[in-house]
Amino acid sequence: MPNFTEPKLISGNANLPLAKSIARRMSMHRGTSQHLVDARVERFNDQEIFVEVYENVRGEDMFIIQPTSNPANDNLMELLIITDALRRSSAARITAVVPYFGYARQDRRSKARTPISAKLVANMMVEAGIERVLTLDLHAAQIQGFFDIPVDNLYASPIFALDIQDQFEGRMDNLMVVSPDVGGVARARELAKRINAPLSIVDKRREKPGEVAEMTVIGSVEGKTCIIVDDMCDTAGTLCKAAEVLMEHGAVEVHAYISHGVMSGPAVERVTKSVMKSLVITDSIAPTDAVKNAPNIRILPTAPIFAQAILNIWNGTSVSSLFETESLDPIYEGIFKV
Repeated sequence: MPNFTEPKLISGNANLPLAKSIARRMSMHRGTSQHLVDARVERFNDQEIFVEVYENVRGEDMFIIQPTSNPANDNLMELLIITDALRRSSAARITAVVPYFGYARQDRRSKARTPISAKLVANMMVEAGIERVLTLDLHAAQIQGFFDIPVDNLYASPIFALDIQDQFEGRMDNLMVVSPDVGGVARARELAKRINAPLSIVDKRREKPGEVAEMTVIGSVEGKTCIIVDDMCDTAGTLCKAAEVLMEHGAVEVHAYISHGVMSGPAVERVTKSVMKSLVITDSIAPTDAVKNAPNIRILPTAPIFAQAILNIWNGTSVSSLFETESLDPIYEGIFKV
């Protein structure tokens, strides 16, 4: 075990309920009380961010829990300023636990004179003093290479597999996993292998961001219960359109499993009125009241896997072991029947 005395958690304002849930889970795993470090993260009148840490963190192994979701710029600055406060307070190591990594969609130059914002954010985090990053389902795996520090990228597919086995018990033979675009095939294939289901693809053509001009289904979905898998749902336009196309091609039911429920603008209304029977997201982004109250949206907890990953990092043991169902079963015991 490293020389650090205890793992200490601190949270910004982006997703306090998740941070508190992670602390509770760590308390259960360790049999000792784990709490969030007492601190204040506030705004001056001109909206500048101010951080003050009330507890001694000298020589401690610090974990900052802060997704960089909407408002992305505010939450990113909170993460950077908390990091600076901890570094100047002589924390031994600072790990950023970023359940949702913002700016991840800008991971390459798709056109001339455009930025690679994901790389810029990675540089800012490293320069601020972050020494390790723990995240969930990066939009593109190569973003890990943007950092010159260790990055642990957890996957939601093992959690989704447990939920699917629970929700579709007795109907597993009729499932079809669907990728909503060619770029997401690897993610969909991973889930399909876990639940032993065939794979289909919805090929989409975009005229401009946020709008889909045409969709084509690759593979037969007739008579199948389709499960669309993707890493994020923003305005839900593509997702709802894909569900309609699948139903037109003979699917019996359409469900969706999405890692990050960004749910911007008309997303909740679109999902509620869509042909999808259910949309399942994680709590990597704090859900709004509209998301919580939507009749066909369910939220899966990520606190169990993040709590165990934090303990593994603190102990210096493997994080990749959490990719296996056998490792997740006891962590999620009581949440799923299987």
